[in-house]
Parts: sequence; C-alpha cells; structure tokens
Amino acid sequence: MESRADRLKRLIRLQKQIKGLHETRHAQHLTEAARARQDATELLEALNRASPLPGLFPDIYNRRIGAAVDREEQEVLKAQQEAHLVAKATARTKFVEQAWREAAQLEERAEEEKAQLEILERKFTASK
Repeated sequence: MESRADRLKRLIRLQKQIKGLHETRHAQHLTEAARARQDATELLEALNRASPLPGLFPDIYNRRIGAAVDREEQEVLKAQQEAHLVAKATARTKFVEQAWREAAQLEERAEEEKAQLEILERKFTASK
C-alpha cells in the first residue's frame, strides 16, 4: 500500500506541472500582447507616413489599429488571469509540500519507534 507521503509526493509533481502550464500560458499571453502592440505601432506608423495606400484607405487602417489595441488589452487581461492562477498553484504546491514534509516526518518517527520496540522486545525475550 502506498504511504501518505508517497501520495503527497505525486501530488506535488502534479501541482508543479500545473504551475508550469499556467506559467507557459502567462508567457504566451504576454507575447501575444507584445505582438499586438507591435502590429498597432506599425500600422500607426504606416498611417502617419506619406505613403499613398494608407491615405486611400484610412478607415481600414484605423479599424485594424483599434483591433490590435483591443487584442493587446485582451491578452494583457488573460496574462493577468494566468498570473493569478500561477500564484494559486504556487500556494497549493507549498501547502502540499508542507503536508508531505510532515507526513514523511511522521512515517520516519513511526519507523524509529517500531525499531526501538523491536530492540526492546529482543532484549526482553533474550533475558528470559
């Protein structure tokens, strides 16, 4: 039968994987937000330049700039949500690690007590 410490150790590994997933998603959202900001900046620069194409279709450029800014805001919001999930996963992991340490200490103490009782039993039976 698997001990409590072993089960908690497996849970710690799982919690760390979940935390890693949230960290990855957080980084992806930040990357997407930066990409959207770059798109908006490039479109704005093209609109402000004296090139003929943006002058012919300013509405299209303005819509695309607005869409890029909106996309950036959405990605930043998603990144904040993932950062919150990372914090929660970190807290859960720390909690489980503490429980694992306590369970390992209890198991170690129980094994030591059992060994001491066996030594005393042997001494008691040997002296009879």
